[in-house]
This record gives sequence, structure tokens and C-alpha cells, in this order.
Amino acid sequence: MSGPTRWWWIRHAPVPGYAGRLYGQTDLDCDTSDAARFQALAASLPKGAVWVTSHLCRTHQTAEAICRHGAESGPMLSEPALAEQAFGTWQGMTWDEIRDAHGPAHAEFWTSPGERAPPGGESFLDMVNRVAGVVGRLTAQHAGRDIVAVAHAGSIRAAVAHALGLAPALGLSLQIDNLSLTRLDHHPDRAGPLSAWRVVGLNLVGQ
Repeated sequence: MSGPTRWWWIRHAPVPGYAGRLYGQTDLDCDTSDAARFQALAASLPKGAVWVTSHLCRTHQTAEAICRHGAESGPMLSEPALAEQAFGTWQGMTWDEIRDAHGPAHAEFWTSPGERAPPGGESFLDMVNRVAGVVGRLTAQHAGRDIVAVAHAGSIRAAVAHALGLAPALGLSLQIDNLSLTRLDHHPDRAGPLSAWRVVGLNLVGQ
């Protein structure tokens, strides 16, 4: 049996001009000018890893910047299922704008924010399920290897929620910072009541 499969999750670099907005699956550029942060990440990552991003350009730009600052990578896989949560008609808005423009739907959403979907979008539970699918597939395909995944706050929350079996609302309580590193290890030899997953670290930078 192979050893643990180690996932190295990195949230993309900041998106200028969208602070406080639910930009979701809008395809936006990110700011890759913070050389020190990228160098710290590059120095923290393993060699010979499988690299994967979502299909959104901010994850590609972040991965390329990490490699420019010294990380080693081969071909990068693109997995649309690792994209940020889809917020439907609320995409691009702030929560205050949503409350003012969509009061009844906004109030209903907050009765169960992990399970309810914005109009035309998807719930966080939907996102957990799609992220869990690609994580399971890649863990099986690359068992015993390191996987560097450059993704989004929502998809990293979803991966942690899946690993720990968290209720969706608890998964939403996790804070995932830009250019932070989250480590999840999958141990195939775990049996019985123990989860196969271990959370090694959350929001690590340059560790």
C-alpha cells in the first residue's frame, strides 16, 4: 500500500478592486506583485508534485508566479470542479447590496447558508460535493504523491469540510487567506472510526 497523498492547497493572489464583493466564478486577474510571499510559498512546496488549478485565470496566474519564484512544476492540470462557488445573480455584489436589492431572498438564504443557493447559483453543500469528487479522483490517480492545488477560498473550505466531515455551515466558518497554504494528508491505511484525512495546517504561509 502507498504512503499518504499530501495535498498542498494554495488560495490565489488578491483580486484588486473587488474587496467585499462576491466575485465567485467571474474570471478576474489577480495581483502577483508580492515577490516575498511567492518566494516563501515556492520554498515551502515539494519537488516532483502534481500541480492542478481551477479553470479561472487567477489560479493559473498564481501558479505561474509561484513557479517564477523558484517552485518546481511539470504540466498543470486544469479542473473546473475546483472553481469558486457560483453565486448566480448575486455575483459581483456586496452583502449590503444583496440585502437592499434582494431582501426576501437574502433573509431566506441566511436561515441555512450552507445548504441554500443564491438565485441561479449553487449552495456551499453543492460545492463540497463537486470538490470532493475531484479530490477523490486525483487522490486515487496520484496515490502516495504530493498534489499542489492552486484554488479559491471556497474550494479550499470545501476540501477541509469534506476531509473532516463538517456540516456545511461549519465549513463556511473557516477563513482562508490569499496566498495561504493549507495542508491535507490522505492516509489510505486508516480504518474503523478514524478518518483517512489529517489536517496538517490551515492558513500557513512560508512554512
